[in-house]
Amino acid sequence: MKLNFLNQSTEYRRNMILNGNTLKTLLFLSVPTLMLSLVQCLMPLSDSFFINNVAGTYVAGAVAYCQPVINLMVALSQGLGVATMAMIGQMNGRGDFKGARHLSTQIFVLGFCIGLCLAPILAILSIPLGNSVDATLTDNVTKYIALYAVVLPFQFLIAIFNAIKNATGKPESTFTPMAIMLVLKIIFSLIFIVWLRLEVFGCVLASFCATFLVACWMFYVLFVHKGDDQLTLKGFRFDFGILKELIRLGVPSMLNSVMLSLGFLLINFEVREYGAVALTGQSIANSISQICFNLPSAFGSAVTTMVSMNIGAGFSQKAKKSCTTATILSIVTAVIMIAIMVPLAPYITVFFTKDPQVMEMANKALSIYVYAVIGFGICMVQQGAFIGLGRTKIPLIAGILRIWLFRYLFILCTESFLGVYSVFWGNLFSNCMAAVVTTILILRTKWVSVIPQSKSFKKEETEQELSEESEPVPVSEKK
Repeated sequence: MKLNFLNQSTEYRRNMILNGNTLKTLLFLSVPTLMLSLVQCLMPLSDSFFINNVAGTYVAGAVAYCQPVINLMVALSQGLGVATMAMIGQMNGRGDFKGARHLSTQIFVLGFCIGLCLAPILAILSIPLGNSVDATLTDNVTKYIALYAVVLPFQFLIAIFNAIKNATGKPESTFTPMAIMLVLKIIFSLIFIVWLRLEVFGCVLASFCATFLVACWMFYVLFVHKGDDQLTLKGFRFDFGILKELIRLGVPSMLNSVMLSLGFLLINFEVREYGAVALTGQSIANSISQICFNLPSAFGSAVTTMVSMNIGAGFSQKAKKSCTTATILSIVTAVIMIAIMVPLAPYITVFFTKDPQVMEMANKALSIYVYAVIGFGICMVQQGAFIGLGRTKIPLIAGILRIWLFRYLFILCTESFLGVYSVFWGNLFSNCMAAVVTTILILRTKWVSVIPQSKSFKKEETEQELSEESEPVPVSEKK
């Protein structure tokens, strides 16, 4: 009997990625990621809807100001997830399923420990960051950042879970929990923000309850639920050989994510000079435009999976073809999103604010932001290919160029005559230039892995088990 796609084994997915049609496989892997991206876009939109309409402009401005600070911490989990996808993907490509499970357990525990360590640091930072803004925002900024520290460890778990499932070629496993998280956030926002009127505390409490419940479910899926991907903590100890390689690959990705978030934070410093109206308008435009940005870039995650597995199996030409195909799909998706969003933008912003000044700012920002989607999508897909190859330093370089050189310097050079709109035009300019840079680099790249295959945990009996597991099974036989 034919397997239901939700119950397909990791071995089945591996054979599908290695032996199946590139376009069909790419679409198969991308659709769940596209749906996940839509859900992830709706989360800040739902937050923005409740905060702007119930909590007010000053609370909304404070939350908008805090978001890059929060992202700065969460970026570390995303960087760790990038290394996870590269290493686990190539292990699965070689048929090393036992090694992939071992690595997954190591990363899951490490991620949670890092989240626990960063939580008090975030709480301490709340004081100087609160004092760095206008007096009307100080109290709310300090409270929001300090309270959000409790959410941080569970966000790390969610990021690692998503990376593990993407690396095994099962992106649909990430969609369901995130969809549930969206529903939970809406429910808890209604309770804590609308009904109880807890303002900043309610915003954080809604995020904590939703994140904690979903993280617990993810732990159950990975460690309790029976299946071929089940992990175990029995006899766990850190494998320093694995962690060393993880750090080598993960640090550039973590630095990339951190540098991007820090760049956005500095850009927020520029916007704050124009007051709460500018911050809130920019936040609304960002939340709405994220739908446009996330959909084309969602192909990048599928590319990382396909490139890492094909490179691990020695199929370099198919890895290269998957990148080219995904780039074309990303451009097509971006053009469609622009065609939809441009005429609808003025009718969408009215749901997030009744303040005419904020609405005008959001509409003008959105009308510029949306055209940056094409360049951003190209850049993210090609960075996904570099990650799959294990070349995590290249996305770091591209990310620094995109935010720190092309965007931040553009803002500094043009804000004297463009004002706050230099931020919006800088977004468009930087994403277009970044796409040019990554395209030049990808055309000059050798399609070979830079991740060594040695594993410190390998033993004789484990080698035998791995060789038995790694024998490829044709897709046609997996019924």
